[in-house]
Amino acid sequence: MIFTVNMKANIRKRLTDLVEYNVMGRLRSSKTTNTNVASLINIVNCSAQNAVKVATELLEEGKVIALPTDTVYGLACSANNKRAIQRLYAIKERDMLKPVAICVAEFDDLQYWGDANHIPEELLKKLLPGPVTIVVNKSHNLDNPKLNPGKRKIGIRIPDSTFISEVSMAYKKPIALTSANRSSEQSTLNIQEFSSLWPKLGAVFDGGQLGLHEQQRAASTVIDLSQEGYYKIIRYGVAGKDTIRAEKDKNMHSGRIIYKRCALGLSRKRDVGGKQAASMQEEYYVNQMRVYA
Repeated sequence: MIFTVNMKANIRKRLTDLVEYNVMGRLRSSKTTNTNVASLINIVNCSAQNAVKVATELLEEGKVIALPTDTVYGLACSANNKRAIQRLYAIKERDMLKPVAICVAEFDDLQYWGDANHIPEELLKKLLPGPVTIVVNKSHNLDNPKLNPGKRKIGIRIPDSTFISEVSMAYKKPIALTSANRSSEQSTLNIQEFSSLWPKLGAVFDGGQLGLHEQQRAASTVIDLSQEGYYKIIRYGVAGKDTIRAEKDKNMHSGRIIYKRCALGLSRKRDVGGKQAASMQEEYYVNQMRVYA
């Protein structure tokens, strides 16, 4: 059978119309007998009118969703929901001993969920919003025992990305956030790269291609600011250079600079306690912490 241009356009439109929003802002399948196709489509365009509302409701229900950030695509769920956190780890096939970061909307949230009152406001404004994960001690308000058990620290993000910022603002509570890929696999820059995870997610929010270069997969820069007056770079990430410059501008003192090989397989010289690492393949961690997404 030969498909004309008009026929192809109609087919694309029918597929697009398979999923629509009802008055409550939730996704539902339209009237179609092609249930197999409809069941596979749980994709929501981030620019859709009710996208933020749908994401917020799914988080409230304890679902895990995928959404774009200012670095890579992430998996997100309620940080204070025990079952949601367990589901997040199961989907990612991640070791429960490896921590995940949380995402919040504003500086006040960072200081509420983390012990960050000692960090100069001017420094925070230089780093955030942006592709930086700030590691501080947990506050008593972050009381989910399943969230990074045995760890007294937490990585906190305020991404410079419209959709996740709007979701964080609407949700008003911390959102657990990790990269949208199975553990040990490379981070993802478009939703097709983690399509195998779609059936396990409440929804996938499509923000298009993130970045034009592979360097984007290095994800956020992770910096430990838990000790007043000191900083430690745990992961160089996409904003390492600017982050170190900001710390030096505020006369912050470097503890140990620790570079981990990023998802690209790139490596950097590591300075651990003033000594260069003997092997470029070795990985070092601060306070037994693993890498945040």
